[in-house]
Amino acid sequence: MNTNSESSYTENQLSKIILDAAFRVHTNSGPGLLETVYEVVLAHELRKQGLKVQRQVPIRICYDELVFDEGFRADLLVEDKVIVELKSVEQLAPVHCKQVLTQLRLSQRRLGLLINFGEVRLKNGIERIVNGLPEEAPTGFGPKLFAFFASLASLA
Repeated sequence: MNTNSESSYTENQLSKIILDAAFRVHTNSGPGLLETVYEVVLAHELRKQGLKVQRQVPIRICYDELVFDEGFRADLLVEDKVIVELKSVEQLAPVHCKQVLTQLRLSQRRLGLLINFGEVRLKNGIERIVNGLPEEAPTGFGPKLFAFFASLASLA
């Protein structure tokens, strides 16, 4: 995989690599562990692929030419392009998507993945959140992701 400091991957290419790694982690570890376990192991899996991965990246609020450090942190930042927020809960709530969208907007990034390792079937716990990214629906994902893409298309 890519070992350059400058990533040649698009956000959509990275999302496929990230999700493939998440499925491997879920298969090997199972559902329901603490989020930190998945964060450490997923970061390791992605680094094995040659990707640059940062953990617990601070997200600042810039407003009126001021910078506020309010404690927002992205669980993972992959190749300085994709924010990955990890959960290990029974079911995702709307506030979880808002959390990722907030991180995307404040950091001026275009793609975030919300992954809930608490799901028995991981494909049911994946949400893709975009912030100005031209839509190019990746293939090979479950019905929940296809429903998500369909809902985005209806908003346009």
